[in-house]
Amino acid sequence: MKQQFLHENWEMRQIGNDEFLPAAVPGSVYGDLLSNGKMENPFWKDNENDACELMEEDYEYVSHFDCEDGLLDSDRVVLRFDGIDTVGDVYLNEIHLGSPLSMHRVWEYDVKEILHDKDNELKVILHSPNKWIREAFKKCRTLGNDDTFEGFVHLRKAHYMFGWDWGAHLPDAGIFRPVSLLGINTARIDSVYIKQTHERTGETEPGTVRPITKSVTLTFDVEQEVVGNAERGPKLKNITGGHTCKKCGKAYTYTVEITAPDGSKTLYENSPVEVKIDDPKLWWPNGYGEQNLYEVKVTLFSDGVALDEWTRRIGLRTMTMHIEKDEWGECFAHQVNGVDVFAMGADYIPEDNLLGRVNPETTRKLLEKAKFANYNAIRVWGGGYYPSDWFYDICDEMGLMVWQDFMFACAVYELTPEFEANIRQEFIENVKRLRHHASLGLWCGNNEMEQFVFERNSWLTKPSEVKDYFLMFERIIPEIVHEYDPQTFYWPASPSSGGCLDEPNDPNRGDVHYWKVWHGNRPFTEYRKYFFRYLSEFGFQAFPSVKTIEQFTDNEEDMNPFSYIMEKHQRQYSANGKIMGYMQQTYKYPNSFPTFVYASQLLQADGIRYGVEHFRRNRGRCMGAVYWQLNDCWPVISWSSVDYCGRLKALHYYAKRFFAPLMISCEEQGMMSSEANMNREHFVFEKSIRLNVANETMQDQNVTVRWALRDPGAAVLESGEQELTVPALTSTWLDKVEFPDADIFSHYVSYELICDGKVVSEGTVNFSYPKYFRYEDPELTCRVEGDEIVVSAKAYAKSVEILNENEDLVLEDNYFDLNANEKRVKVISGSTENLRLRSVYDIR
Repeated sequence: MKQQFLHENWEMRQIGNDEFLPAAVPGSVYGDLLSNGKMENPFWKDNENDACELMEEDYEYVSHFDCEDGLLDSDRVVLRFDGIDTVGDVYLNEIHLGSPLSMHRVWEYDVKEILHDKDNELKVILHSPNKWIREAFKKCRTLGNDDTFEGFVHLRKAHYMFGWDWGAHLPDAGIFRPVSLLGINTARIDSVYIKQTHERTGETEPGTVRPITKSVTLTFDVEQEVVGNAERGPKLKNITGGHTCKKCGKAYTYTVEITAPDGSKTLYENSPVEVKIDDPKLWWPNGYGEQNLYEVKVTLFSDGVALDEWTRRIGLRTMTMHIEKDEWGECFAHQVNGVDVFAMGADYIPEDNLLGRVNPETTRKLLEKAKFANYNAIRVWGGGYYPSDWFYDICDEMGLMVWQDFMFACAVYELTPEFEANIRQEFIENVKRLRHHASLGLWCGNNEMEQFVFERNSWLTKPSEVKDYFLMFERIIPEIVHEYDPQTFYWPASPSSGGCLDEPNDPNRGDVHYWKVWHGNRPFTEYRKYFFRYLSEFGFQAFPSVKTIEQFTDNEEDMNPFSYIMEKHQRQYSANGKIMGYMQQTYKYPNSFPTFVYASQLLQADGIRYGVEHFRRNRGRCMGAVYWQLNDCWPVISWSSVDYCGRLKALHYYAKRFFAPLMISCEEQGMMSSEANMNREHFVFEKSIRLNVANETMQDQNVTVRWALRDPGAAVLESGEQELTVPALTSTWLDKVEFPDADIFSHYVSYELICDGKVVSEGTVNFSYPKYFRYEDPELTCRVEGDEIVVSAKAYAKSVEILNENEDLVLEDNYFDLNANEKRVKVISGSTENLRLRSVYDIR
């Protein structure tokens, strides 16, 4: 099959304007207007308003091209758009081909009879999405998320573009994925589905709990699309094992070539139905084993002539959700190769409001940060769009299990015949596109619809919307997943207990979205009251770095939490006040805006740490902690741990520690866990610690735990040490230690975990609120030695931050505690000139 990409010689214009501008394809309207100086940076101050107005207009994209030699000699020529966003009309040589109405689909048109050898004109009209959804809403007042424009539910376009409580109203449009001509002779491969059957020995690898797999049998299901006659068009045929057409007599066969992780190749001829791989190299999530990938190439032949190739990388693994009744209710855990895995990661939203800026390099940089923080899982949230193939390729390489939502979120939908036909094709195409990926952990129907729409009766306007919900998420999608990807688990919604409106946020079954901390204003210790089976959303907001804030304002007056511009880049109403409320509970009033930013990031980091450490201490009962959210799509105050500019908030460094495979944590009892008024007569609380070691590795670990009660100068007042063995994939509690005579304002506890002679995890806890602790000035200093920064403190220093001038330093560790000692930190990237340090002592 021949392929000619049509990415050159594009121009665009606003309809009604005669001036054509150079355009980038793949790309977007906003990207082209920006590069041509026809709009201001939409992220700057409140330029979002003007940018949104630009999408009240229609835009025209035009390209002229010649056909490559031999293309028109093909039996069939297809014009293929891998992604058009999204209300469009497509013309080739002034012939109208169709009207794309979904950015979640591929659009193809037969064009052999329309094409010329030379000087073809391809034109795409992109209509205003704003006008389209307004008209749709007038006809059908279906409701959804209040942060978005009315009518967004009717258009198969990424919902976040119309606004969210972290996202701007920037409904970009464009030809955002490749466009090409395909020259097809006789037939092409439509799809290849590979089922896996694993034969295990019943034994485990020496010294581990990792099961041994003797062999993996791959079963191939190969479908081809045969060029049909003019009246009937192309036809799909399953040719698994080979096929001879009774009408034309053509014999269709295929070969399978498999390249193992070590580079060795094996060719299987004669249309194999099954291929057996002995002594397989398995794929494992990050932290549990290697991410071995096999390349599979299927070549389609007709009477000995090669017609088409299908090449993908797969991982040899089994992956499902382990759901079984137990003493607490019903477990819900990723099970990979027979091993229950504790999911650790975050929710992923689209990387940018301007689609043309997202590419394999930007995605790789982001996902590298996820692996840096010891993620093994990532949830693709349902209000965006299905990521490009490279996203999943990178997840395969990095061992990130993907929880994949279908693209529905926080709304109800009108299931008209036209809408149903549109989404059915969307589901089929995306399931077939993504099902081979080793990282694909499960399919999920939607985000928060079962919980909010039906448990809380949000957005419902008529009974038919309930019927349509059940049809979409408990019939249509599961039927399609069962037909096209039967070996991947399907879950109807997030959160859910399994569907049928059966207590969708039940803490003892399924997955949970927990927001009493943050939305409910509950203290961080509230997490300890719950033992959820799997958290797929929970979070806390923080400001991005000052340098990122400078991406949307340069005015000192704007750098105030309650200024117009700052709240324009804070999409949850009153959230900056919520941050201040939690800050009042925890820290002294910051004396500058940069200090406020620092304090907000510590609040976020500690809030999520309280939750994750608690849930990891209860491994087995809880089997997932996926926080909201990994990234941003524009510079904004949000729940992300990596801001829009790629800078790491304190939370991301905390995540590296609380997602570490081997981790020590402390369940302290003190002022923060008492929830009492300190001014009341009988404000009495326990002062104690109980340490826990979580071992999310495949081996038993022999470790040493040390703790010390210290004064503000970090002098040791009391200490303890214990050696223990922590079994693989468990957490182990140590005995409680009480400190009845400790001074809550001047005594704190440090603790550390030693394995193979190295400190692999450590931390400190206070018995008072941090704002009341009588810190001494740690007189922080640092020096640079090669690729390391050596930080020194003369007293207890809590949450030591190391920044460079551009605030883009990436370090092996940051926001750590020092006990009047020094710490060597490896520099991963960024300049080490003009370093500055601070700790909680400086929040004053």
